[in-house]
Amino acid sequence: MPAGGSEAQADGRLRPPGLALLLAEARGLFELNASILLSPLLMRAPRGDGHPVLALPGFLASDLSMVPMRRYLRELGYDAQAWRMGRNLGGLARMRAALRDRLAEVHAATGRKVSLVGWSLGGVYARDLALQAPDMVRYVVTLGSPFANDVRATNATRLYETLSGERVEDHLELRDVIAGDLPVPTSSIWSRSDGVVNWRTCLVRPSGTAENIEVHLASHIGLVVNPAALWAVADRLAQANGEFSPFDRAGPFAVAYAPPDPTLSA
Repeated sequence: MPAGGSEAQADGRLRPPGLALLLAEARGLFELNASILLSPLLMRAPRGDGHPVLALPGFLASDLSMVPMRRYLRELGYDAQAWRMGRNLGGLARMRAALRDRLAEVHAATGRKVSLVGWSLGGVYARDLALQAPDMVRYVVTLGSPFANDVRATNATRLYETLSGERVEDHLELRDVIAGDLPVPTSSIWSRSDGVVNWRTCLVRPSGTAENIEVHLASHIGLVVNPAALWAVADRLAQANGEFSPFDRAGPFAVAYAPPDPTLSA
């Protein structure tokens, strides 16, 4: 496990990442710069088929945080869409209806199933949307999203509860369902060096349509702009509708991915 403390506490509950990892989140700027410098390599990713992709920002973030992701996906041939709901102040139950309405709007406008790419809390929303409306969702990709295990194990829990008006313990049945299997293919992209979210809260149960993709040394803030994470997102979305094959860790960013570990699961 990485320095900074992602191990369990004495009572068996997971603990948030330690101060060292939290302070190291500043490296997200370097991850953005790396993506800019490596853009020629990133453009070698599989091309999209034009289907819509709805990008959902993380807690306290807005559509601005997802601009690099949306721009990259558009350049690859996707119809990348913003969530258009301002700053994400949280509220899993409170946001459900508005998020479903936005998904339905994109689906109706394009006439095609929508892939969902959610960063952090946005990924939790994405998983919930796939459960609510599987007929409208094509694929779900989450980036550093705390949906499994002890979801209190983040450095943003108290602030989330203060701003959203919801406790993490609220709506436990809904949270349990979100942590379970999805009716659509899904990939969870995460890093053990995440300084905000305990990486164990990001793990899906591997199956024939669900996988974990670990990116070495990525920060929580940087996952949405990290070149290896961007490549993985593009690769996953390029799969044909209704099809799924495990992520191939070869390619220009192969060194950035940990080998698949079937023992890791939610």
